[in-house]
Amino acid sequence: MISYDEALQSIVEAISPLEPRETSLHEASGLVLAKPAKALWQMPRWDNSAMDGFAINGIPDSADTGLSIIGASYAGHPFSDSVNPGEAVRITTGAALPYGAHTVIPIEDATEEDNQIFLKERPRHGQHVRYAGEEYSSGEVLVDFGTVLKAGEIALLSSAGVEQVYVYPRLRVALISTGDELVELGQTPGPGQIINSNLHYLRTRLFECGCTPVSLGIGADNQKTLDQLIDQAVDADLIITTGGVSVGVKDHVQSTLQTRNFERIFWKVAIKPGKPVLFGKVEEIPFFGLPGNPAATAATFELFVKPAIKRLSGHVDVLPKKRMATLMHEVKGGGKRQAFLWCSLQWEENRYQVTVSQRQGSGQNRCLTTKNAILAVPTNVSSLNAGDQVQVLLIEST
Repeated sequence: MISYDEALQSIVEAISPLEPRETSLHEASGLVLAKPAKALWQMPRWDNSAMDGFAINGIPDSADTGLSIIGASYAGHPFSDSVNPGEAVRITTGAALPYGAHTVIPIEDATEEDNQIFLKERPRHGQHVRYAGEEYSSGEVLVDFGTVLKAGEIALLSSAGVEQVYVYPRLRVALISTGDELVELGQTPGPGQIINSNLHYLRTRLFECGCTPVSLGIGADNQKTLDQLIDQAVDADLIITTGGVSVGVKDHVQSTLQTRNFERIFWKVAIKPGKPVLFGKVEEIPFFGLPGNPAATAATFELFVKPAIKRLSGHVDVLPKKRMATLMHEVKGGGKRQAFLWCSLQWEENRYQVTVSQRQGSGQNRCLTTKNAILAVPTNVSSLNAGDQVQVLLIEST
């Protein structure tokens, strides 16, 4: 049985990012850039006004000197002539600065009378002008490779005329649930049956991670059904099963995989919950067999599957992000196995504080709600005390 750190290293070494491809920008949300994205033009594309007001050429020597209004420049409708000394052009925010103009007078800093303006105070030369190329230049790298494309990055690239980006593709993840006791949401569970809540946790987390989940349904606890579902899963980029990975008489996942071209990389990790987690490759596709208990399914997804998703998706940093925090109450350890406990992490009193859920049973779903971190309790530690500095792993959406 290997340690958590050893298992994590095995995953990173066994998986390589998917082959990058060109994708339209509007379909690239949440994906990782495989090549730098460059601006097709400079921004601003022309000198423009940062204020509503008047564009002028030359500053009057006296406040009594009026400037004649000769036209207007509006956003999308620029003034076509030039501005000479003693003249002004009405201008709106974002409108092109007319030829000859170099300064913008805000509306509130001028008095308008008889088609002239009189300045209330002496302006600064070049004030309230956004100069062409001051944000970025043509050909400049705007977003570097390895960056996750979020709303800000996509807005920036669209402003620069970028329509296509070279990214690591969105993962298709096949989900197979196993267990004769499972029924779908919407059905009324009979004696000995439960709703397949694991599917809904995994689907939600996969969506949050930018993946496309493909649910293949519930497989009965027999090899024939499982084999048929795995046949449907081999077109995916990643396969996840829940349940059936332990040593019970109804645990058929491994025996089913043995009939296929399956490379087992590890099975059983010295952690609690989630000890029987399985990782390998079936027909070269990364495969995770997660325990069936809800809290164990969720924990092993966060601890193992999430780093694998990030690795396949081309992320630069794939390991779980960690924080040191002050433990607010005593918790028990996991003995010879490293314990991972669902917890809430808050920034209070100029420090991170962590509160551990009192419901940690592996068969429960309630411990998963409102939790944003997992407390890592080292092996051979019987307990941690209030006030101890502890390490927590962050649960992130990407």
